[in-house]
Amino acid sequence: MSRRAVLRGLGVSLPLPFLEAMLPRAVHAAPSTWRPPVKSGAAPTPRVIFCYVPNGVNILEWLPEGKGKGYGLSPTLEVLAEHREHFSLLSGLGHPRCTGGHSGGDTWLTGADLRAVPGKDYTNTVSVDQVIAERIGARTRFPSLEIGDLSGTGAALHSHTLAFDRNGTPLPAENSPQRLFERLFVPDDAESREATLRRQAEKRSILDAVQGEAKALGKVLGSEDRGKLGEYLESVRETERRVVRQGEWIDVPKPKVEAAGLQLNSQPGDAHDRPMWLDVMLEISLLAFATDATRVITFEWAREAGGYGVGGENHHELSHHGGDAGMLKRLAGVDRGYLERLSRFLGMLRGMDEGGRPMLDHTMVVYGSGMNSGPSGEHSPKNLPLLVAGGGAWGLKHGQHLAHDPERHPPLANVLLGIAQKMGVETGQFADSTGTIDGLI
Repeated sequence: MSRRAVLRGLGVSLPLPFLEAMLPRAVHAAPSTWRPPVKSGAAPTPRVIFCYVPNGVNILEWLPEGKGKGYGLSPTLEVLAEHREHFSLLSGLGHPRCTGGHSGGDTWLTGADLRAVPGKDYTNTVSVDQVIAERIGARTRFPSLEIGDLSGTGAALHSHTLAFDRNGTPLPAENSPQRLFERLFVPDDAESREATLRRQAEKRSILDAVQGEAKALGKVLGSEDRGKLGEYLESVRETERRVVRQGEWIDVPKPKVEAAGLQLNSQPGDAHDRPMWLDVMLEISLLAFATDATRVITFEWAREAGGYGVGGENHHELSHHGGDAGMLKRLAGVDRGYLERLSRFLGMLRGMDEGGRPMLDHTMVVYGSGMNSGPSGEHSPKNLPLLVAGGGAWGLKHGQHLAHDPERHPPLANVLLGIAQKMGVETGQFADSTGTIDGLI
């Protein structure tokens, strides 16, 4: 239907409001018909995807009865019943240094006190995915992938990404399935290849040219400004490393992957498209793992203090439920809608063979939120909803509820430390960790 369509009558023409039927059919995504390959093309290797949902959950319907192996699935977790023996639920964990509120996405993988530096409103630290990428990223074309429903980095306390470098600088997320697919699997043409090599040379010459002046400038600056200059130069060096990596891989062909069945036109901000957009981003993530394009992915399913539920619900508004029964019921529906997408993803990982075992055995999936919308709608950094799936080949134990006292809990950083160690990072410390989680690893 034309956007200029009108209702005509005797002597009048009445313009129609904007209708869904006026959109081209290609704009709206259809349910996915894509089926994953039977076998992974990668050798068995540790990999991890961190999946973040904002605004907490209806904790009353999330937490199960009982603990250990004999726990009973809660009404929300029933959605994952077929995967019960392949994931562990962890409750009571939190970020002791965080203040809560709507900064959960900023701190979920860092555990940082964002106001720890006197005189600064916001100072983040490195996220665990980047600690892992530093250790193993050179083995793949992309050290890590950052995905979110809003592109770029967003703003402090409302980041569009879960990933932060050593300076606490956010790394931009991609929200377009089409762009992400092309970045991973579409060969660069001659013009793009030449541009990459030219950028590499230009970046190197720029860095070489400014190093001397930067050193001279540092001698006349005060201590605080020297710190800022050091952070800036480190960011420049990180840019250089990324550009150099592009040049190193430019003559290595990208894996050949067919796009048939992938709903690459899905739009994250369209209520109709939301489930298809989540599905296709998870499908592309699976393909990235199966082709060993990367081994580390962060995926913010929606931005904190905003975002949509799977069906387009106002997730943020529902998180401020104040104990209202109707809002809590709708919030639990959002939680189950998200877990349905997760269940589909876990099913695909379980169904793909990799070295004689399901791909899920080699892939760790960390799913949760950086805030707890508790019984009254408070936004707390305690008792965060969290589950860990997969990684059986690396010793992760599942089919259990590992319950902790929310007031005397081990930090969530203990889980992140354990995941980093399984990914090959040789360290006994991450953020405010006090060890790893007993019973999980």
